[in-house]
Amino acid sequence: MPQLGESVTEGTVSTWLVKAGDHIEKYDPIAEVMTDKVNAEVPSSYTGVIKELVANEGDTLEVGQLMCYIEVEGAESGENRTQPEKPEKAPENNAPADKDQSMKNRYSPAVMRIAQENDLDLTQITGSGKGGRITRKDVENAVNNKDQASNQPNVKSQQIPEESQKEQVEDFTPPIIRRKPIKVNEGDREIPVTGLRRTIAQNMVRSKTEIPHAWMMIEVDVTNLVAYRNAEKDQFKENEGYNLSYFAFFLNAVAKELKKFPELNSCWAGDKIIQRKDINLSIAVAHGHELYVPVIKNVDEKSIKGIAKEINELSRKARTGNLTADDMEGGTFTVNNTGSFGSVESMGVINYPQSAILQVESIVKRPVIINDMFAARDMVNLCLSLDHRVLDGVICGAFMSHVKSILENISSDTTPIY
Repeated sequence: MPQLGESVTEGTVSTWLVKAGDHIEKYDPIAEVMTDKVNAEVPSSYTGVIKELVANEGDTLEVGQLMCYIEVEGAESGENRTQPEKPEKAPENNAPADKDQSMKNRYSPAVMRIAQENDLDLTQITGSGKGGRITRKDVENAVNNKDQASNQPNVKSQQIPEESQKEQVEDFTPPIIRRKPIKVNEGDREIPVTGLRRTIAQNMVRSKTEIPHAWMMIEVDVTNLVAYRNAEKDQFKENEGYNLSYFAFFLNAVAKELKKFPELNSCWAGDKIIQRKDINLSIAVAHGHELYVPVIKNVDEKSIKGIAKEINELSRKARTGNLTADDMEGGTFTVNNTGSFGSVESMGVINYPQSAILQVESIVKRPVIINDMFAARDMVNLCLSLDHRVLDGVICGAFMSHVKSILENISSDTTPIY
């Protein structure tokens, strides 16, 4: 399994494009793989014949795990000979553990999922990976051993050592959630979980279990923005061929303030906080029942027109299934256009490993008191979810206040489109 993107640790084999016995050329696609970033084709690294497909469709593999065997052309004569090794078999319960246990409590999403589904205690499993890390194969072996021992009476569960519990807290390891199987009643519809939906679920669980979320909301008077955009949108569409959306103005304002408040353009890295130089905004794009989060790079360097063009292009790619790994990588802060669904208030889950997500809600005309008189104004709520390890209310309040000021003072003089 190749590294298909920044921070990608695993991929799910959605479709094999070859079968055993097929002859392939180097760089020919051999499988379609789904990750939390993007769907991609995996190219062959060699010219030769497919000998064995080790992974099945639907299997989730960590980066570096074996997918298939290829008999490389020229292998008999000793040229270009490549023999991939099968993954090491997990140690039996009585096998000595690696002395280095530094990665013992670091679990991949695949390991977490299998453990949760089978009610396994990960602290009781010996890891065969580097630093004692528990691999997918380890938990699969544990599941098999559990099934074999299920009929044995008087099996007493072991308590988690206090020291191990302390280690888990310090490493921000998500707890194992023990749950009973959910009963399916007559007439209920069971919908298989797709690779993409499973990946989204894993990332959301990781975000909510590792990141201490805090939340704040401000309301913004965007009457001037609405008037300005309405006056320009028809001519813009005629000249450019795509819409001048409100969202482009919001992204522009956020990018400007992230330059002034780089603390929000950061991520937690355990023993340090990484403050990103580039301002790359992740945006949510829905297509049918699928949700993608492509990235607009260097938004602070783009005009309103340039941002609107990128929104249009990424939306088109999502609709046609043409988003690339590069389109999905490098996001440093997320802005979600929840207002497009009519939402007026929401609490977003942070896009791990970023430190904040801003929800732009629906613009609604409301009566507002101005100079002791009621006036009909276009109002919008901005809702910020923040990682309280990285950010506090003071810095986030200042950031939100400055974004509000930009949006409330938009005009042709202060905010040119080109």
